[in-house]
Amino acid sequence: MARLNPIADAMTAIKNAGDAGKSEVIVEPASKLLGAMLRVMQENGFISGFEFIDDGRGGQFRVQLSGTINKCGAISPRFPVSMADMEYWESQYLPAKNFGILIVSTSKGVISHAEARNAGIGGQLLGYVY
Repeated sequence: MARLNPIADAMTAIKNAGDAGKSEVIVEPASKLLGAMLRVMQENGFISGFEFIDDGRGGQFRVQLSGTINKCGAISPRFPVSMADMEYWESQYLPAKNFGILIVSTSKGVISHAEARNAGIGGQLLGYVY
């Protein structure tokens, strides 16, 4: 199977496993960007943990689910977002104010939209979780 968007594939696999009531899911191929996104999801309590598995190919992540994800997904194309536009994108992808997170790639690394707002920086939208 051709992987056109590995981030979207991983987010879909996480959502489907959560919907099926599974406690963990394997996502592949692993990448630094996906690892950074998983770290943000863990810091915000959406997953309980993840670990890298070296399979000799692209690598995999074993993600422990906490059962708190209603929906998650990749944002494609990766829209550039300024601090002033953050609220607009929040309303586009999240169901309510202060409910869920947008994952943003910034000059300070991959962080949640709330951290980006506190730091006063913009970046590129990668995904959303709530």
